[in-house]
Amino acid sequence: MNLALFDFDGTITTREMFRPFLEFAVPRRRLAWGGAVLAPMVAGYKAGLVSSNLMRASALRFGLTGMAAEHASGQGRRFATEVLSQVLRPHAMERIRWHKAQGDRVVVVSGGLDVYLSHWCRLHALELVCSEVAVKDGRLTGRYRGAQCVGMEKPRRVRAAYDLAEYARVYAYGDTHEDLDLLQMAHHRYYQWQEVG
Repeated sequence: MNLALFDFDGTITTREMFRPFLEFAVPRRRLAWGGAVLAPMVAGYKAGLVSSNLMRASALRFGLTGMAAEHASGQGRRFATEVLSQVLRPHAMERIRWHKAQGDRVVVVSGGLDVYLSHWCRLHALELVCSEVAVKDGRLTGRYRGAQCVGMEKPRRVRAAYDLAEYARVYAYGDTHEDLDLLQMAHHRYYQWQEVG
């Protein structure tokens, strides 16, 4: 058996899906308020002065703090079926099917949120390692549970969940610098769908 590790945003999908999920799940009034408050930070992010990690953490805090976990899960389920189904790369889904046909273990390794990725992966019978939203007393805290699953955190999480020695070959697929650490742990590395050494 081989292990196949797929980034989600931009690799399986045609674009980043963190912001579209917030726009889908968060009430309009809160979105408008958060947009105004975060505008200086967004400008700093576009200018390269604010990290993507900080930008995502801040958007998560403004968007999801206090939302009932059950409601968030329902929104995530709808997002997975109604929105994600429209942005999948056909060749990515074909590659996933190819790995499954070989009997490989296929895992989505993503900085995206468990709130919607858990539903999407369940629909496609895939395993998942991703960023998780913390819950307290049945409500989202607006913070991550643990570190964001990006950069060096991706291979760390994979190694914590899987014994790589059990697999004949490891394949990894990614599309941005945040995936490079994940690709380094694989025998077969695909960056933006091109195999690299």
